[in-house]
Amino acid sequence: MAGSETWLLSYLPTLKQNGFDPILYLSSRPSLDDYARRIQAAGVGIQRYKKLEEIAPTASKADLRVIQAWNAQTYTWSFSHLPGPNLAIIHDQLEFHYPLGLKYLYRFVYHLSKARALHKANAVITVSKWGAELLRSLGLPRVFTVRNGVDVQRFKPRPESRSKLRSDFAFNRFTVLIPGRMSPEKNPLAALLTARLCPHLDFVFVGDDDSVTGKAVKYLARKYGVKNVRFWGKRWDMPELYAAVDAVMLPTLAENQSLATLESMASGVPVVTSNIPAQAELILDQIEGLLVPPKPPLLAKALNTLACDTQKTAAMGRAARERVLKQHTLDLSTSELIKAILNALKTA
Repeated sequence: MAGSETWLLSYLPTLKQNGFDPILYLSSRPSLDDYARRIQAAGVGIQRYKKLEEIAPTASKADLRVIQAWNAQTYTWSFSHLPGPNLAIIHDQLEFHYPLGLKYLYRFVYHLSKARALHKANAVITVSKWGAELLRSLGLPRVFTVRNGVDVQRFKPRPESRSKLRSDFAFNRFTVLIPGRMSPEKNPLAALLTARLCPHLDFVFVGDDDSVTGKAVKYLARKYGVKNVRFWGKRWDMPELYAAVDAVMLPTLAENQSLATLESMASGVPVVTSNIPAQAELILDQIEGLLVPPKPPLLAKALNTLACDTQKTAAMGRAARERVLKQHTLDLSTSELIKAILNALKTA
């Protein structure tokens, strides 16, 4: 499940608690059935559809249509067939830090596709300051930032149960968690190669390892005999996992504002991650985590630094949680979102 789906699962129930009555329109793909059940269990209305045309009768009656989608065609259809006011929420990674100029090629394609569709929105919300600046540079005039937030009571250090959690998960050595979607831009191959350089540490991959990239990484782990890795697939016990591990590694090549990073920080776990703008907006290097170029030797060096200095690791974890408590709680983020929604309604 990607960060945008996790975002909805956190924010829609919170909006309902604040007097809104959100309805989620969700594709009827079987792969989303479990997610749909969780949305319903949280008390949020939901309508499944096979074709977008099916949502028009009820969506047209809403006070505001908030569009959050993967592809440009969904935005184009929604803004053309549904009445205003409408608001687009963008979690897109926006910039891929690939080599050989591919970063600029992606930005050019994004400008011609999704950014063009977003011009028809009454307003656009994105989840980071750097992302908002990039969207404005593409010619979108009304872009607001609503920083991501996490439930700090759910994602928190658990010192009283940490030993039991580690025993239950069979964590016996310094353990590094690699959470998130297993796709090329998340750079799981770099994580695997880092594990190969650190045989004295253990690594746990959590995410859709049945994807093409996930299968490839598992195959390479077997082929090269990397014994200190585990692939646990999709999980719903992330708060417990974060509380049990010693560090999180995210060698990502593309983010907007990473929920996995914020969840780790809220859990008091230091993050070793790429020195790209999205991550630098969240983490103060050497204080709240470590920002390094996403190359296996450098990632391995950073992890070894944490593994060899438990006091530094603990201090980074405390500083990371403090950052989240000040700037990225779910309550604070929801308040910012409500202001943006009300502003969109007033100015539409």
